[in-house]
Amino acid sequence: MEGLLKGLMDVVLGNQDDNNSSPQSEQRLPRSTWAQVVSGEDHEEQSRPTFEHPTWNRKEEGQGSNDGSEIFGRRPQRQTSHTAEDTGSNDICETIGGQSHRRKPDRVYYGGHRTSYTIPPSEQEYSEEVYHSSMVEPSKEELEDLAKACDKLWKLDSNRLIPGKDYEIDCGEGKKSYQKQDMAQGCLFSWLSEDIFRRPTYSRFCSLLDNYNPNEGCKEVVTQQERQEQAAFVEEISRTAPIKYLYKYLVSKRIISDGYDEFKEMMRRLWFDLYDRGGTSGSSSAFEHVFVGEIKQRGEQEVSGFHNWIQFYVEEAKGKVDYQGFIFPRRHVQIPDSETQLLTIQFEWNGVLKTVSSSLVGVSPEFEIALYTICYFAGEEDNYVQLGPYPVNIKCYRCRGDNIGSVFPVAQS
Repeated sequence: MEGLLKGLMDVVLGNQDDNNSSPQSEQRLPRSTWAQVVSGEDHEEQSRPTFEHPTWNRKEEGQGSNDGSEIFGRRPQRQTSHTAEDTGSNDICETIGGQSHRRKPDRVYYGGHRTSYTIPPSEQEYSEEVYHSSMVEPSKEELEDLAKACDKLWKLDSNRLIPGKDYEIDCGEGKKSYQKQDMAQGCLFSWLSEDIFRRPTYSRFCSLLDNYNPNEGCKEVVTQQERQEQAAFVEEISRTAPIKYLYKYLVSKRIISDGYDEFKEMMRRLWFDLYDRGGTSGSSSAFEHVFVGEIKQRGEQEVSGFHNWIQFYVEEAKGKVDYQGFIFPRRHVQIPDSETQLLTIQFEWNGVLKTVSSSLVGVSPEFEIALYTICYFAGEEDNYVQLGPYPVNIKCYRCRGDNIGSVFPVAQS
């Protein structure tokens, strides 16, 4: 993965110390209940199961330091002596409220995916599969109520991050969607624990992010290596509880036939097969639009899609995302804070504004894939569900027949 600022790797290896580790917490901190419909988007912890996290291959993990592919995150060092050369990225000087502020991507991010991901998927090593039949078998109530099924997926997401322990965000100040001034003096992400992107599903997810041209309407060229990354990602997430639950749910509802290999191939096609968007065939896919983002080129440029927190973190660390504040809800409710895991925000990506964008923060890739897929197959355009403490409308749009055009969460009151 070229172009990911290799200079940051040298800085991290030379500056990490024990003081940069994230704070530890023995229990989940209480979350905010900021949940409200916001204007503009419609156009486009409870207790968890006690089963253990899937383990990943330690041999593969150990290879990362040799091939330059490890993924790092750390608490930012609040030093003003660093220059652009120190960080491997340019500082961004901007004016907020008439005053000049210095914004610096004060975290580091992955330097590339492991070279072992580029070999044929059948030759790769994966995590151990999760076997908890009682947990991944949908109940009668869940089969009859999509909201309960989605909440079950939330509970099954043992790979979800914990605010304050695994990462920290700074929401800054709020604004109306039509306001253009930047209300955030710093970045959204203050720090991210360095071990997060060593987790298999996170690491494989990141290997997919540089496979796309951000310009909507530009025909994508998919290489053999990229196809192998897609298949390997699907294989990895298919070993987790949320995806196993999704499979059993769809089989029980007779939406798909009983065959796990066929299910995995269906998932690969659903999320990665290319279709026409912006007037060009083979220019987009569900994964690119929802998780990576695109920039509309017809008329005034605008960001489309881009509803994933991992992509936001990576692009913000590279200096390509400028976070500009959260969007006020329509009615007065509690504003978001560092504990909130459902955000509605405004930002610029590659200099192009996204007026309103909503994302779940800290959730795992397998959870989001499972959530959006179950809503696509079993739901409607509006899917009012409950995700832990958050009442949410999962908006689901179809494109070009049976393709996922867009899917994203909208906070509800």
